Amino acid sequence: MTAHRQLHVALGARSYPITIGRGLLDDAGALAALVPGRHAFVLSDRNVAPRYLAKVEAALAGRTLGTLVLPAGEQEKTLVRFGEVMTALAALGASRDATVIALGGGVVGDLAGFAAASWMRGVRFVQLPTTLLAMVDSAVGGKTAVDLPQGKNLVGAFHQPAAVLADTATLDSLPDRELSAGLAEVVKYGAIADPAFFAWLEVNAEALLARDPAALAEAIAISCAHKAGIVARDETEQGERMLLNFGHTFGHAIETEQGYGGLLHGEAVAVGMVMAARLSAARGMAPATDADRLAALLARFRLPVELPAGLSREALAARMQLDKKAVSGRLRLILWHGVGRAVTVTVSETVIPG
Repeated sequence: MTAHRQLHVALGARSYPITIGRGLLDDAGALAALVPGRHAFVLSDRNVAPRYLAKVEAALAGRTLGTLVLPAGEQEKTLVRFGEVMTALAALGASRDATVIALGGGVVGDLAGFAAASWMRGVRFVQLPTTLLAMVDSAVGGKTAVDLPQGKNLVGAFHQPAAVLADTATLDSLPDRELSAGLAEVVKYGAIADPAFFAWLEVNAEALLARDPAALAEAIAISCAHKAGIVARDETEQGERMLLNFGHTFGHAIETEQGYGGLLHGEAVAVGMVMAARLSAARGMAPATDADRLAALLARFRLPVELPAGLSREALAARMQLDKKAVSGRLRLILWHGVGRAVTVTVSETVIPG
């Protein structure tokens, strides 16, 4: 068996481990150790729960355990569902020593984390990500939120998990489209800060698409190392952490305008990254050839790189004005000077590149 890899998010007393490896959900002892108190509450969805919930429940035998299984999809990340989680925690009688466990992808993780941040003003929280996107991005860093019809992730809190266990065996059954969506976030790390990793992805694209275990483990570990370092230096997104939003301002506007029922998050981010790269080239900040190189790599990962048909550029521009990074009517965009060199730029007028 390949050795498990462990990284740390260094946040002083709130530091926590990220463990990456195959078979982590089969280790009942390790799962039980994540719940030091009496109460445990597991949130999952209908795609993930049939495969893995029984393992987690068995590992937590002896605890007072509650579960809630939601329909899958971004459209479920709402205040209504948040209310259902609060009601379930109340029915469990969850005390201050409770642990909330997110078993699933980014939607489950965001919702469970926000619930943990809110229940009794904050209880312990553990991430068990089962998608590539969650493993490399949303499960790490403590951003928790739900969506509104007006915009994505507008209601939420920073609440760091106590641990992240990424069982890469769960990726064996991940649909191809979800795998590609996760690879968009992997590409992001190379695009914003690591040209050597970007080049490695170009060389290993086919191996990643074929789910080669060694290639996936390497990509996840490098991505998590970047995320952990940035979060440790800028936990609440006052500076450097904003760079992780490369492509996201455009992407979130696309998701919102489609009513959270069109492109997957990673797909929208892929389009958004290309839009940011094209805008950077149009502003004379970066070579157009680097935008072409980014689009080519994303396309190899079976991701969209053009704005979906039927979306109004004016509507997207209006959506972007409600972005969380906007300040005093001015929008902060993450652009770049080329592969590996992302920067924050403040603009007074939203521009949607052609």
